[in-house]
Amino acid sequence: MSVSASLDESTVTAQPGGEADIALQVLNSGDTVEECRFEVVGPCAAWTTVEPASLSLYPGATGTATVTLRPPRSWEIAPGDTPLGLRVVPTSDRNQTVVLERGVTILPFTEVTSELVPRGSSGTWRGRHKVAIDSRGNTPVTVGLSARGATERARLGFEATELTIPPGQAKFAALKVRPAKRLWRGTPVTHPFQVMVTPQAEEGHDPYEPVVLDGSYEQQAILPRWLPRVLAVAVLVAAVLVGLWFALLRPTVRSAAREAITPQAVESAARQADKERNAEEQKGGQQGGQQGGGQKGAGGGDSKQGGSGGSGGDASQSPGGDASAAPGGAGGSAIATSARVQVRDRVGGGSAQETAYQVPEGKTLQLTDIVVQNPQGDAGTLVISSDDGQLLNLALENFRDSDYHFVTPIEVRAKGTVTISVSCREVGKPVKAPTPSQCSESLFLGGKLAPSKETNG
Repeated sequence: MSVSASLDESTVTAQPGGEADIALQVLNSGDTVEECRFEVVGPCAAWTTVEPASLSLYPGATGTATVTLRPPRSWEIAPGDTPLGLRVVPTSDRNQTVVLERGVTILPFTEVTSELVPRGSSGTWRGRHKVAIDSRGNTPVTVGLSARGATERARLGFEATELTIPPGQAKFAALKVRPAKRLWRGTPVTHPFQVMVTPQAEEGHDPYEPVVLDGSYEQQAILPRWLPRVLAVAVLVAAVLVGLWFALLRPTVRSAAREAITPQAVESAARQADKERNAEEQKGGQQGGQQGGGQKGAGGGDSKQGGSGGSGGDASQSPGGDASAAPGGAGGSAIATSARVQVRDRVGGGSAQETAYQVPEGKTLQLTDIVVQNPQGDAGTLVISSDDGQLLNLALENFRDSDYHFVTPIEVRAKGTVTISVSCREVGKPVKAPTPSQCSESLFLGGKLAPSKETNG
């Protein structure tokens, strides 16, 4: 072999972030000029250089180069013995490459950074912070945690006062700040404090300087300053709501209650009142008959005379032939009656007309209640008429349910009729239902049938 090389065998230690040199000697034992190149291999190759990068040697000459180690100050550079490899490559014959190996000692180092998150907190009962601690050294480090306040008005405490952090990692320590006294109301109080993060040094090493972090906690009042304003606004809103209820909602509820009186309910109530009235009239007839009989027995007069003078007249003699006529009354009593009719009409055609009620012969209809319904929301015209003319002329689009009650009844003479006429202009559409093909309206009539005045005369 024409080329030989050797490295200095003395102990070499390298501090991360520092520099260390190793001497390299190369001998050309051949009989021709030889150029040699140097290649660093192994874990140290990324941060090791050789100066000069190559040597040109005459036969029998010796050259010297310097191997420089510059390990970076990083947690990725593990401490301890690290192998270093170096190749001496002759340019004339690569097969004559010389490989040199030795060890290099990497020293451990400790570097700690920390941060208080957040630096300022606020709250009513306590403040919460976290201390973030990063170990940027290449060896595990144990840190001690402590905190102190600027005054004695706040108590500070860590969940753990000591942490061990592996190289290249970070850990968090929770810090709570509690006020010594409660603040019920008034201006917030600020409590400044300091946090000390102290790495523990190994035996034989100088102690590390602690990392000091400044923070603050703002103690808020338990009763916030905006509470009186909110209470005043709440009272004002309550007063407005009460005013809206009496001004708008209450009349609407009453109107809805009146509209809830459907024709069926009116008809049922009329029938029930008629039954009660008939029962009272029968009871009064019985009492009148008893009184008339007593007068006949006492005076010996005619039964017809007693009947005309008492309150128990003959029901069969009433001109209308009504069995429920009032005792002793000349014309008898009225009977409650009702009727209901539905009218359908298509768009574009003539008006559709239906007879709602025809008054019997010898009777007079005393009309007191009219209820009309437009359940589909149709548009058009609805006319209710009697023989004497129109009673109501309504636009369908103005109502869904409408009822009319008359203190003075509308009288319809014997054999007269009450009719409803509908002229459909547009068919409505019920909610969540298919659109009907034609308009549809309903009419309910309520009143009493009384003997006609002509019959009474």
